[in-house]
Order: sequence, then structure tokens, then C-alpha cells
Amino acid sequence: MTVHLTDDFAANYAAWRDAGIAVPGFDPKAVRNYTEQHPYWIHFGAGNLFRAVHAPIAQDLIENGETKAGILVAETFDADIIDLAYKPFDNRCLQVVLNADGSVDSRLIASVADAFGIRAHDGEWDRLAKVFRDPQLQFVTVTITEKGYALTRPDGELLPWIKPEADGGPDKAVSAMGAITALLFERFKAGAAPIAMVSTDNFSQNGDRFAAAIRQMAGWWHANGFVGSDFLDYVKNPAKVSFPLSMIDRITPNPAEAVSELLAKQGFGDTEIIHTPKRTNVAPFANTEKTWYLVIEDAFPNGRPDLTKAGVYLADRDTVNEADEMKVTTCLNPLHTALATFGMLLGYPSMSKTIADPTLRKLVERLGYTEGLPVVTDPGIFSPKEFLRQVIEERVPNPNIPDTPARISTDTSQKIPIRYGVTIGKYLKSDTLDAGSLVAIPLTIAGWLRLLLGADGKGTRDDGSEVTLSSDPRLADLQAALAGLTVGGDLADADAKLRPILADAAIFGTDLNATPLADKIIGYFREFAAGTGTVDATIAKALK
Repeated sequence: MTVHLTDDFAANYAAWRDAGIAVPGFDPKAVRNYTEQHPYWIHFGAGNLFRAVHAPIAQDLIENGETKAGILVAETFDADIIDLAYKPFDNRCLQVVLNADGSVDSRLIASVADAFGIRAHDGEWDRLAKVFRDPQLQFVTVTITEKGYALTRPDGELLPWIKPEADGGPDKAVSAMGAITALLFERFKAGAAPIAMVSTDNFSQNGDRFAAAIRQMAGWWHANGFVGSDFLDYVKNPAKVSFPLSMIDRITPNPAEAVSELLAKQGFGDTEIIHTPKRTNVAPFANTEKTWYLVIEDAFPNGRPDLTKAGVYLADRDTVNEADEMKVTTCLNPLHTALATFGMLLGYPSMSKTIADPTLRKLVERLGYTEGLPVVTDPGIFSPKEFLRQVIEERVPNPNIPDTPARISTDTSQKIPIRYGVTIGKYLKSDTLDAGSLVAIPLTIAGWLRLLLGADGKGTRDDGSEVTLSSDPRLADLQAALAGLTVGGDLADADAKLRPILADAAIFGTDLNATPLADKIIGYFREFAAGTGTVDATIAKALK
């Protein structure tokens, strides 16, 4: 028998069991009705990460007796997600945990009590505004990606979709930051009840960035006469509106065809992968890895359930910062970027294939254990060394996680300052550590620059073939700066072309020419670019 998300799982328990799917121990209708009267949590960003992390946390809180209410979700960027992947399935989804041994753990998630697709200030908006006016609402979480917090261009000019909202006031706001600010204004007018606004997007200082964007939008509205100074005071007062920091970590790629086929064989009927007009990829299921972390600064002025009962770490601000820095500068993100860079060079189709290469595995072991751990501050809530071990031995090697070097390589120039620049800076400031001893970091930077040899967004693999490079705002500039250098060609100008790039503190966090690393990077680059088939040998030689 085939089961579907909208089936009565209580009446057909045996069919769900036979399909290998765990079902909730509560009545979704009762949860939905209770949530309508007692909302406590709403999330913005209805994509795959929400379905892999936040909705399961909400379900665990219900299962553990911490609350009778479910979670609400809203989508501002691509409301078609709600229409195509939520409403037809009673807002349910299947969480599919992909284990390294090839097995899967599937679980029906029915904790989403309602979903809102925001396109305009219409009836859907009115329903959402009602939730924000309710003093019982305790906190908001968001996963809208880092780009969703941007309101201006680098020159300070308002982005074209933000300017009408800044000039038009709360009634015109439909972007993530505009809509959330307008909904906070609704809450303010209804009595100014406190609330926590929790960014769970995957970048450092996310709460501070969230606060800055909300306050900037409110400031424009105040300047244009739409809101009073008392609303500004409200969003600036952490006793009223807090913006906790967080660290989130769970590899959740786009839904995979292989997972869809596996689920169909097991007896699950809702397996079609949905591609929205805005090119969002969603499905009635969300495939993800087993390991996950969510650390949140415990700053909830309107209260909260005991989130630790669902696996969330609650900590003070310094601890959250330390956990985040551990992840993004040492124990995960730098390894991901190194593997993705060399995976692109060597033509590996998946991240698991990259770390299966013994030379690349040795590279990231050096990068994490030898070069990274000496400068990590232990957050105390979990072990950096154990976190690193999970990444190298369990998480990245998992062949069932359909993640690719191309996805991880996106915007590499924007990631290097954090993923490598922070560690470089700590070495340069240390009285006991020698920046000249670093090997894996300069190898990775040299490999990245070698990959860029080419033009018009095309790079060159180790075998000399052309590869389409992942998007990066600095790509065109960097390829222009490297123009004239080719694989196996004349590298006489390599020094002159590379040094201006290495001087760019916006990319590396410092002028690398003033460090022992520039000569190393240039030397490795020359070896990589000397001909085809050089990558593995160059890395192996450097790591001896």
C-alpha cells in the first residue's frame, strides 16, 4: 500500500510502518486548532532547511509535552513554495535522514500548523498580521540566506526592490526585511508586547545583522513620517525586541532524484520534486544528514518553551560566538571550501567523492587538526575536536548526501576572509604560532586561483578541460587580473599578476604580501599551473 502525506496516519498506521516511516504521536488537527488560539513561534523561510531543522524541533517539543502548539511558517521570497509544496499536503512533509551506511530514517512532520505565502498586503497578510498582534507570540526565526538581509548596494544606494518599501512605508513592504519590520509595527500598535527575533541563517553575527536591517528600515519609515520615534525605541530596546545570535549546522541539499526513487520503492507516494518559477527546488520531502547543531543565545524577552528538550543548545552570547567561530573558521566551513575547490579542479561529482581521495583527506586533516585547532576557542558546550572528527569521518564522507563541489564553491571570494583570514590573522598575532608553518591554507588559496584560469566564467580543471565556475561577485575581476596565465603556458608574469590579488584585504583579511604566505601561494600556484595532472602530486609533496 502506498502512503501519502495527507493520509490519516492513525487509521493506517500499519501502512506507514511498512513504508518505514515514523508518524507523530499527536493529532495534527488538534495542534492546528490550538495554535490558532495560542501561537508562540513563527518562522520565515519555508525552504528545505526549515523542514529539516525547525519543523522537526517544533514536532519534538509537542511530542515531549513542552507545548500543545505547532509552528507557523511564512515565505516572502518565493510564495509559490507555499502553494505548491505546503497547501496540497496539509502543510506536512517527510524528513528523510540519509545515513552513511545507505539506510534512511524517514519521519512524517506534521508540526506546521499554518503556512503563509506573502506576495502583497491582502487576506494572507491580514492573517499573518493577526499572529503578530497576539501577545502570546514568543519568538520568530528566519532562514532567508545572507542576501535577504541586504537593503543597500555597496555605494549606499537602496536596492531597487527595497526603495519602494522605504519610500512607501509599512503598507508597501513585502520583502523579508520590510515585511518583518511592518509586522513588528503591527505588534507595536497592538500593545508593544516583547518578542525575540532569531536569525538562524548560516553566517556569523547573524542576530546583529538582523537587528541592523530591521532598525534601518524602521529608521527610513520614521524619516518619511510613517512611524513615530516610539516605534524606533521599541525595536532598539532588547527588553522588548531582542535579536539573539545563533549558530546552525545541518547539511541539507536540494531534494534528490535518488531519494525520490528510494521513497517510492518503500511505499511513499508524494515524491515529485517541484521546481518553482523562481527556480526554488522543493519537494514533499526534505533530505538531510543525521548530525545537526543549533545554538541560540538565550535572550527571549517573552519567554520560550524548553528548546533543549528538542536538542537545541541555549547559551550566552560569548558561547554562541565561540561555537560559530569554531564552525566557520576551523572545523567545517574551511574544510568544505578546500574540498570543493579541489573537487572542482579534479572533476569530482560530489563532496563525498572529494574526501574519498586520500590526498584531499590528508589535506583537510592537516587543515583542521594541525592548523585550525590550535587557534580555536572551545565553546564548552561540545568538543571542537569531536565536531571536526564528525565532519571528516562521518559527515562529508556520507555518500548518500547529494552535495556537490559546485554548490559549496559559490561566492568563494566572499567566504575566504572568514574561512581562512581569521585563522591567518590569529597566527600573525600569536607569539607562539608561526604563519610560515601553514601549508593547507596556502595550498587551498593557490588551488582556488589556479581553478580560475580561463575567461567568461569558465575555469580550467586539472586535466585541462573547461569547467563552468560557480557564481562569485569577484569572478570577472579576478579572471581579468589573471588573464594571460594559462595551464602549461608561460608563467613568467605569475608573480606580477598574483601579488595585487594577494594584497586585497577584502578577500584575505590582510595583505598577504606582508606575510610569509604570499611566496608559498605563488610557489604552489606555479606548480599547479605548470601543466595538467599536477594537483595531486603538488598537494602530496607539500604535505610530506
